[in-house]
Amino acid sequence: MRWPTWQHALVLVLASLAVVVVLRRSRPTRIGDALIPAANEIAIIAALYGVWRLARQLPIATTSGATERARWLDDVQHALHMPSELTLQTFVLDHDYLARPINLYYIGLHIPTLLLFLVWMFVRHRDQYPRWRNVLALTTAFCLVIRFVRVAPPRLLTDLGYVDLGERYGMSVYGAVDQGLSDQFAAMPSIHVAWAAVVAFGVVSASTSPWRWVVFAHLPLTMIVVSATGHHWWLDGIVGIGLVVLSMYIDQVGRRLVAARRRAPVEVLEPHAIT
Repeated sequence: MRWPTWQHALVLVLASLAVVVVLRRSRPTRIGDALIPAANEIAIIAALYGVWRLARQLPIATTSGATERARWLDDVQHALHMPSELTLQTFVLDHDYLARPINLYYIGLHIPTLLLFLVWMFVRHRDQYPRWRNVLALTTAFCLVIRFVRVAPPRLLTDLGYVDLGERYGMSVYGAVDQGLSDQFAAMPSIHVAWAAVVAFGVVSASTSPWRWVVFAHLPLTMIVVSATGHHWWLDGIVGIGLVVLSMYIDQVGRRLVAARRRAPVEVLEPHAIT
């Protein structure tokens, strides 16, 4: 599956901004008033997506230390008595009917779920939308920075018994390790899990429906899927969730600072005090 490129994102940004300009210069209408904020947000999200795609193409071809760091993560998880990804993967391989749905989950629900969440939040909970858009942007930025520290995914440590579940079933989204710019050694952190956490926390925060817990299940399911397929270590997902929590805190502090500045009294100099 091919996702839109940064060039596609740029076209969408320009088109959205053009819509905003045209609507602002046209006679005000109810439809226009509704479309302007939507077009603005589409431009922002498309721009963020474009930056993400560009960052993924940075020339980070080095694999130096990636395998050693992956083995270190494996040792840390064992020391913490965490469940093994290999046990989970073996279970899936022993139950063949699970393999294809798990691969499809990994391939197909990553971005669509996030986009549906943003649309839902914008339409149904406009007051909370800016917060979660900011959290998403901050989290993604943290993930892009941390990826400079190369870490191999479990599927590349075949000597430990791991397999690439996607390749095994002809559903791999990656090419050869030495070809392309597909982040073969950017397992830490898991952006799949991070984005799933944004969706899960956002829905639970905004909604009061009992169904919000069904959506929240997307987070643990994503953690299971990325581990079962051999794409991530458990700690990759845990760090991703931690980055979401940190981004939520940063956004909250930023909002408090802005609110405090708005409430701060403006000092007015008396005429006799002006020299």
